[in-house]
Amino acid sequence: MSGHSKWHNIQAKKGKADAKRGKIFTKIGKEIAVAVKSGGSNLDSNAKLRDCVAKAKASNMPMDTITRAIKKGAGELEGVNYEEIIYEGYGPAGVAMLVNVLTDNKNRSASDVRCSFDRSGGNLGATGCVSWMFQRKGQIVIEKNDAIDEDELMMKVLELGAEDFASDEDVFIITTTQEEFSNVREALEKENFEFVSAELTMIPDTTVKLNLDDSEKVQRLIDKLEDSDDVQDVYHNAEFDDAFEE
Repeated sequence: MSGHSKWHNIQAKKGKADAKRGKIFTKIGKEIAVAVKSGGSNLDSNAKLRDCVAKAKASNMPMDTITRAIKKGAGELEGVNYEEIIYEGYGPAGVAMLVNVLTDNKNRSASDVRCSFDRSGGNLGATGCVSWMFQRKGQIVIEKNDAIDEDELMMKVLELGAEDFASDEDVFIITTTQEEFSNVREALEKENFEFVSAELTMIPDTTVKLNLDDSEKVQRLIDKLEDSDDVQDVYHNAEFDDAFEE
C-alpha cells in the first residue's frame, strides 16, 4: 500500500470527523461505558478503559462527558446495556468489510446493517468470512511539526515495542501489537505527545485497489454505516484511487 493511500484510508475510515463530532462523542461514550462494566471504573486497573479514554481525548471529547460515560458504566447514572456484535461482508468491488456494533437492540442493528449493504451493491456474509483477512493492531497517529524529529521518534517508539513506524503525508503512523498498544501509547503520553488518533483497530493483510468510481461507492457505504448510532467502527481493505477526494 502506498504511503499516500495509507493515510487516506485512515481518514476515510474515520469519516468527516468535525461534522460528526457529536455522534463520535456518543459512540466513544458507549465504548467507555462498556469498558467500565467489564473491568471497573478504576483507570489504574482497567487497561481497556485507559485506551478508551485516550481515544476520547484524541477526539477532543470534554472531560465532563468522559466522566459522565464512566459513571453510566459504573451504574452511578442511568444507562443502557449494550451488546457488541461484529458483522462481516463484502462491499462494492469485493472490498472486505467488518462492522463493529454496540447495540441495545440486535434486530434493529442487523436490519440497518443489512439494508446498508444491500442498497450499496454489497452483501453480508457469515461470521469469519472476512475477519481472517485482518489483524487487530494498535495504531497511533501523530501530526508532524517542527518540534518532532522523525528519526528520534522512530527510534523511541521501536524501543518501546512498536512494530512499525511510517512517515506519511502530514502525520507519523505508529503500529503496535494489541498487547503493546497501551504501553507505547502511555509512554508517549508521558512525554506530552498529542495524538490525532490512538486506538485499537483492524488492519488488513492485503488491500483491494479501487478505481475512482468504486472508491466513491465504497465511501458511500462507509458513510451510510457510520451514520447509524449503533455502528462504532467500519474496517475495510479498500485502497482508494489517488484521485478520490471525500
